[in-house]
Amino acid sequence: MSKKKYKFEGEKAIFLEHIQATGLRRTGQRDLILEIFLSTEEHLTSEDLHILVHKKDPTVGLTTVYRTLKLLTEAGLAREVRFGDNKTYYEHHHNHEHHDHMICTECGRVIEFYSPDIEEMQDEMARKFGFKATHHSLRMWGICSECQRTTLESHTAPSGAQPKVRVKTAIH
Repeated sequence: MSKKKYKFEGEKAIFLEHIQATGLRRTGQRDLILEIFLSTEEHLTSEDLHILVHKKDPTVGLTTVYRTLKLLTEAGLAREVRFGDNKTYYEHHHNHEHHDHMICTECGRVIEFYSPDIEEMQDEMARKFGFKATHHSLRMWGICSECQRTTLESHTAPSGAQPKVRVKTAIH
């Protein structure tokens, strides 16, 4: 048998179990959306994913993609993230290590990173205040090294203001 047949087998089983538990059925459109989402290592909006899915099957509507992303999130296969541009992005969650994000306010690049020092500091603060953290998300906005090389003047948001963000994806 080909390797492709077994690609994402675990994730597909988790998804099937979840949709069956919620009283839904497996469909070819849901399978396609799952396959394309899992094959893409990008942060995607529902619109981004719809563009990719539509290339393979023009009959799949945006609402179907949106609802399937919600199911993937409920099943623990996807995670919603927000980068400050009033859009919801989805990233892989199942079998992916925890990470945080740096977002360039100039070009929209999203950099994923992990820091054991930051993780330890967060745990220490939770202990200090008797707080039981169930999850966290760290997002930092600024200017990436590439944009710093091309931009001469500093662009900083006024203190207390939300930074202006336009996230760059593989689709846009």
